Amino acid sequence: MTKAQDLRAQKPEELEGRLGDLKKEQFNLRFQKASGQLTNTAQFARVRKEIARVKTILRQGQKG
Repeated sequence: MTKAQDLRAQKPEELEGRLGDLKKEQFNLRFQKASGQLTNTAQFARVRKEIARVKTILRQGQKG
């Protein structure tokens, strides 16, 4: 899991790329769950929180 401090050091373009990767990962996890292949369901929460963290940092950058 990436810390907010590490995310703040990145450029907005890098954060957008990270957000895209996280959304793909979230989709893949959802697909694995539907097909019964997912064993660690805690990954959902980790990815969801990471997406929220990246979106928050991006939003703070726009305001400031």
